[in-house]
Amino acid sequence: MKPGKIITEDDEIKRTLENAKTIAIVGLSPKPERDSNKVAKYLKNQGYRIIPVRPGQKEILGEKAHATLDDIQEKVDIVDVFRNSAQIVPHALEAARLSPKVFWMQLNIENPEAAALLTEAGVDVVTNKCIKIEHEKLCKKNAL
Repeated sequence: MKPGKIITEDDEIKRTLENAKTIAIVGLSPKPERDSNKVAKYLKNQGYRIIPVRPGQKEILGEKAHATLDDIQEKVDIVDVFRNSAQIVPHALEAARLSPKVFWMQLNIENPEAAALLTEAGVDVVTNKCIKIEHEKLCKKNAL
């Protein structure tokens, strides 16, 4: 298995987003006013299949919710994480078992230990970037 890498360049991020179909969202809130909910709704509206990961929830945005990444039984392209930086390592361990192509830490979330663990497991990592902002900037077609 080849090691993963830290993705920072716009062209790599664009390629990642264009090639992804399924995004598991860790920390997805059922509350519409929360950023995680707004981002998930946006991604769903862009045609991505979203998988909510939130203990105690049965369904969010019409999708079956899972308590942990370990509960997901299907292929996931991106794990998008809305958790405090200090809480990332356990999710990184779960993600290493799930083997997504990319582990994405949202804006203001960075954890070097988790990034090292994931790249060693062959998973690419994006840190401190909002997936919605990056998608709007790099992938969204200009509406005429």
